[in-house]
Amino acid sequence: VQLQASGGGLVQPGGSLRLSCVASGFTLRYYAVGWFRQAPGKEREGVSCISSTDGWKFYTDSVKGRFGISRDNDKNTVYLQMNNLKTEDSAAYYCAAYRQNIYERRCMTGDAGYAYWGQGTQVTVSS
Repeated sequence: VQLQASGGGLVQPGGSLRLSCVASGFTLRYYAVGWFRQAPGKEREGVSCISSTDGWKFYTDSVKGRFGISRDNDKNTVYLQMNNLKTEDSAAYYCAAYRQNIYERRCMTGDAGYAYWGQGTQVTVSS
């Protein structure tokens, strides 16, 4: 059982990146997936999540209108499209997943309860 995050890199302010989170060893369609980030000296922050039941999505206020989360269940993958990146978006980004109850519409916005974690992918926004 593994999550593999990728797609990070160095980008100028205003640029875009798309992060991918690929699951292996389990079927991601039954799992809620979240993206979290942690900058040096700061606590880990929930950025976005997507539900497995009806596609409910969450975005933290600082990324609303700039980031978009989506999932492709056929590819066992969740994406985080990041547009108009700012220097304060620089951090290590992690994806995480947990098996969601079919009656649960919303995904958890905090990191407690996420059972599986991928390794981080570094995003650096700098001119």
